[in-house]
Amino acid sequence: MNTKILEALEFAKVKNQFEPYLQTETGQQELRDLLPETNREKIERAFAEIHDMEQIFVEEHHFSVGAIRNIAESLRRLELNADLNVDELLAIKRVLEVSAEISRFYDNLENNDLTALNRLFENLETFPNLQGGLQAINDGGFIENFASPALEKIRRQIQQGESQVRQILQGMLKNKGDLLAENLIASRNGRSVLPVRNTHRNRVAGMVHDISASGSTVYIEPRAVVELNEEITQARADERHELHRILHEFSDMLRPHTQTIRNNAWLIGHLDFVRAKYLFMQENQASLPSLSEDKMVHLLNARHPLLSNPVANDLHFSNNLTVIVITGPNTGGKTIMLKTLGLTQLMAQSGLPILADPGSHVAIFSEIFADIGDEQSIEQSLSTFSSHMGHIVNILDRADEDSLILLDELGAGTDPQEGASLAMAILEHLRLTDIKTMATTHYPELKAYGIETAHVQNASMEFDVDSLSPTYHFMQGVPGRSNAFEIARRLGLSELIVKDAQEMTQDDSDVNDLIEKLEAQTAESRRRLDHIREVEQENLKFNRAVKKLYNEFSHSYDKELAKAQEEVRQYVDKAVKESDQILKALNEHSQLKPHEVIEAKGKLKKLTPSDDFSKNKVLRKAKKQNAKRAPKVGDDIIVLAYDQRGTLTGQLKDGRWEAQVGLIKMTLKEVEFNLVKNQEEPKQSSKKKQINVVKKSVASGPRARLDLRGKRYEEAMQELDDFIDQALLNNMAQVDIIHGIGTGVIREGVTKYLRSNRHVKSFGYAPQNAGGSGCTIANLG
Repeated sequence: MNTKILEALEFAKVKNQFEPYLQTETGQQELRDLLPETNREKIERAFAEIHDMEQIFVEEHHFSVGAIRNIAESLRRLELNADLNVDELLAIKRVLEVSAEISRFYDNLENNDLTALNRLFENLETFPNLQGGLQAINDGGFIENFASPALEKIRRQIQQGESQVRQILQGMLKNKGDLLAENLIASRNGRSVLPVRNTHRNRVAGMVHDISASGSTVYIEPRAVVELNEEITQARADERHELHRILHEFSDMLRPHTQTIRNNAWLIGHLDFVRAKYLFMQENQASLPSLSEDKMVHLLNARHPLLSNPVANDLHFSNNLTVIVITGPNTGGKTIMLKTLGLTQLMAQSGLPILADPGSHVAIFSEIFADIGDEQSIEQSLSTFSSHMGHIVNILDRADEDSLILLDELGAGTDPQEGASLAMAILEHLRLTDIKTMATTHYPELKAYGIETAHVQNASMEFDVDSLSPTYHFMQGVPGRSNAFEIARRLGLSELIVKDAQEMTQDDSDVNDLIEKLEAQTAESRRRLDHIREVEQENLKFNRAVKKLYNEFSHSYDKELAKAQEEVRQYVDKAVKESDQILKALNEHSQLKPHEVIEAKGKLKKLTPSDDFSKNKVLRKAKKQNAKRAPKVGDDIIVLAYDQRGTLTGQLKDGRWEAQVGLIKMTLKEVEFNLVKNQEEPKQSSKKKQINVVKKSVASGPRARLDLRGKRYEEAMQELDDFIDQALLNNMAQVDIIHGIGTGVIREGVTKYLRSNRHVKSFGYAPQNAGGSGCTIANLG
């Protein structure tokens, strides 16, 4: 489709309205690349995907795909045998995590009746080994010690060396404090030094690293720690080399899977885009239209998507109608109707929901042309008329019976009589070539053309004579009329003058009277239709409310029924046991015959509810609940012995699990690890918010952790507020808040909230090995 129509109708601004609903950069790129489609199958598939997303939201009101970055360039570098940096690996790690989360979500869907999105979910591949390996890089970009045995050994050497240096320097602070300018350990050029008074510099043997500006203080690295610091420096060089080797190993690990990871990223982005379409449809009361087999267009309560408070209008472009001519004065929204039709068609052919009521129909046009606006070509020294006529000539050369043409103020800018004749000739040409056309004009001559010509229909925009203002209501089948006499009368023009003018145009007055009656009839029909639609909407709302109540009642009923059945069964089992004892006693101490005892026991057992009485249903529910709590391949775990994250990659025949923890593979029993909580409980109730808290015991007292990554700003702030309240109620002294780095919006929101909360004594970023600027530690009091 030609790009000029997209610019003329500002289609880019329409697409921008979907951007706030997107979470992924891949989805944003798909939105930017979106263009109208002429393939019916692709359009219908796009609508089916939105319908499937609606079904998902019925079961999971808070479905979210999770935020991911665009990794196309990183994957391209892998294919060129380049190694990735930490930031690029984190982006790929996030794609792998989101892939696993979405696959797990799809497996847990209870009512899976999807027809279009199922292929997207099923084509997502998970990589437990890769996911577990990349757990060695935390979300702050720090490579954990367990990434490799060599790295852990090197860092232990650095830690021991630094500890020895501190001990030696602390001893010198105590023993030689009188020689120092300040009783502290300073740092110069990355080395630990002592600030020695210049007058005593010869009494402290060591290497001078710096002198103060005044010359009174000399910063000396004592000889006792020079060798230790040299060893630490060498160990840090070894650490950098090992980190480079680990990044190379991670890159080699990912390299064979670049195409699959790229496909996963696209699938996640496309799911995000479909989700954005559904959310837009819900919040803007949009709908999915039907595609007509011919060029029929029926729009019910269609609204212009770029206006803040648009007036809804019906538009019917039936099979036997080729041209609609909107006549009347130059005010009242004629151009808006042209653009509403054009934008509605562009949105529908792009697979987007339209701002119209359910039941609307759109056509599929191979091209949409428009000549809209008052343009002059200064460079070519052309007048408005010449510029418009040039556009129309170009349109007529390219249009065919599969096109839609929108013409604004046809024939304007020249002599009225010639302009009207030219406009009728152009419309007649389009009518004879069977090209769907909507045109606006203020020439009265075209009213008669619309009445007398087959397959042509007049239309107009309603004008309120009482308030002397347009109502922007579209009246199809009613030609526009001049309100000049009535307006002049209401503005105070002499009645004598108005009557003289009316007598001079008596024929036109008769026509205007007829049009006025048609307008009144159309307005009355519209009022009745609006009332019918209100009743329909009320019925739809009532139906939805009843279905919701029924579903809630049904779930509650099943739950309570299972509970009651279990209570009854326990009660009856107890009664049967007691009856057995009674019958046994009677049999021993009475004259009852054995068959009488058995018969009595049989009668008692008949009182027990039948096993078929919803037993299978209860067992299925219990089995499903237990299955949800069981570990699965791809689950993220915490290894209890090392307190490190990893990912389950497989299960052995003896019941043990294989796990990838950094670059290390482990075999673990189920009691040796815990599932990460947000994967143990993937589905949260819409009626009760839950905060994922991972508690760890440290020397400073109880701590808690809240993960806000991938959440929308409003949702994150609400969870943070609830989380801090919970921490205060539990008398926690310190909490960790993981917000990631990303765009910084969530991090700034966390900072602003903590600064304003009077219960927060202090807060700051975590150490580099605990998340750095991606995590904030808050002290409560």
